[in-house]
Amino acid sequence: MATDFFSAHKDTLERALQATASREYWTPFPEMPSPRVYGEEAAAQGQAAFESYQNADFPLEMDGAKAKIGQERSPYGFDLNVRYPSVDAQTLIDQSSLALDSWREAGPKAWVGVCLEALHRLNARSFEIANAVQHTSGQAFMMAFQAGGPHAQDRGLEAVSYAWQDMSRIPELANWVKPQGKNDPIDMQKQFTIVPRGIGLVIGCSTFPTWNSYPGLFASLATGNTVIVKPHPGAILPLAITVKILREVLAEAGFNPNVVLLAAHEADSDLAQQLSMHRLVKIIDYTGSSATGNFLEQNARQALVYTEKAGVNQIIIDSAPDIKAVARNLAFSFALYSGQMCTAPQNIYVPKDGIKTADGTLSFDEVCAALGHAVERLCSAPERAVEITGAIQNELTAQRIQEAKALGLEVIVDSQPLAHPMFPEARTATPLLLKTDASNPHIMQEWFGPIIFVVATDSTEHSIQLAGDSVLEHGALTLSAYTSDAQTATAIRKMAERSGVSLSLNLTGAVFINQTAAYSDFHGTGANPAANAALSDSAYVSNRYRVVQTRWHSEQTL
Repeated sequence: MATDFFSAHKDTLERALQATASREYWTPFPEMPSPRVYGEEAAAQGQAAFESYQNADFPLEMDGAKAKIGQERSPYGFDLNVRYPSVDAQTLIDQSSLALDSWREAGPKAWVGVCLEALHRLNARSFEIANAVQHTSGQAFMMAFQAGGPHAQDRGLEAVSYAWQDMSRIPELANWVKPQGKNDPIDMQKQFTIVPRGIGLVIGCSTFPTWNSYPGLFASLATGNTVIVKPHPGAILPLAITVKILREVLAEAGFNPNVVLLAAHEADSDLAQQLSMHRLVKIIDYTGSSATGNFLEQNARQALVYTEKAGVNQIIIDSAPDIKAVARNLAFSFALYSGQMCTAPQNIYVPKDGIKTADGTLSFDEVCAALGHAVERLCSAPERAVEITGAIQNELTAQRIQEAKALGLEVIVDSQPLAHPMFPEARTATPLLLKTDASNPHIMQEWFGPIIFVVATDSTEHSIQLAGDSVLEHGALTLSAYTSDAQTATAIRKMAERSGVSLSLNLTGAVFINQTAAYSDFHGTGANPAANAALSDSAYVSNRYRVVQTRWHSEQTL
């Protein structure tokens, strides 16, 4: 059955391999929630499935479950009251180890086939997952559908395709014949076996529970490892649905469903630490704070640790033909999901003497005013704005906005709550734009949320130096720049390459610094402190397995 799954989806896999080689646009998972694509009843069925989980036990059978846990609350103002099976760390490890015995023997086609089938089924359930993502992360529905569904599935498939590409380069058998002059040649048979590392642990985040988890989850599964999925306690449901679907596919393929396990826990539990430090956990994929990520990198010595952590994303404005187009693009990036994205911009560097435009020189204050006006216009109609900003996932993020206001900086645009027409209790906020200069130490730390500093620098050269130093010291996942000068563009690109951060130049249309496309854009570089890996490349998958060989003389019969 597992081999049938591989054959059934082989065309999709081959097309994914082509896309990662050419870096052209392609996706098998349409991002628009159209009934023509997903079916006339898909939206209603997804909503009904989400509602069925509320105030009930989640339908997931796990051996050794001793209690039911769950304290998820929608950022849109209501409790989910979903109860999940709770299993202790050692039981999870024991079950995962036992499942590894048979899963290891299945081989790459079976591993990849199960992953491909699971991704196909996840795509069919995209509306259900979108509702779960919306009401755990706070993303607006369209973003929750796209980022939580098809885009996350794209990143999962991307990891699977890289895994298959790397593993398929290794032949299963080889006949090795070495000439010996006048003597008979040495004639040997050699067998090469892909061997998984062992148990993988995926530690999910609350803001992008599927998008940030699927790459590591599917990279480990596709290379023969078992996986324990540990969601953030505030965003369990999207990954619980994912685990349930994966376990169903595994069972149908004849495997122990404990190849994939859910490690749900309450907020005050130390389950994550128990699992991450266990000697049998050999791979850890983590998204979250730098403090925890650094701890795992330094202390989980028994495991390969892949991290995406905090950083300070920056924008350099040197010059622009049309400042209004620049401001519109940036305003959307500031507001999108209320800045709760690892790619969201924070520091905007503008020379204190202003910038050149097609209409002449604009002063620093005029640039600030243009950015502020664009934000105000974008957020002027709350019923539309909330579909961009979504809701604030964590109360700490809301508090951080107040902390930024208390810095005493000049306010360009104040952050305000938005009235949500469907969810009156939603926790919302528009972007806060503050004016400062390069000497302010506060700009050299991450302010997660809709908090933006427009920073006066001595010159564009100063902006470039400041940005490069910040990437090297604090990390960044994105860098953006606006310039009409080719030499300046080259200088910024060289700085980005040397500091190890992806660069976007002169974005004014429907592409934003926050966004990356699977099969084409590498998310993160692994070359600065914000992340130690890129999603996805060969390095992300190739070390999740090893090759063990057996050799014998050809005349022997084994």
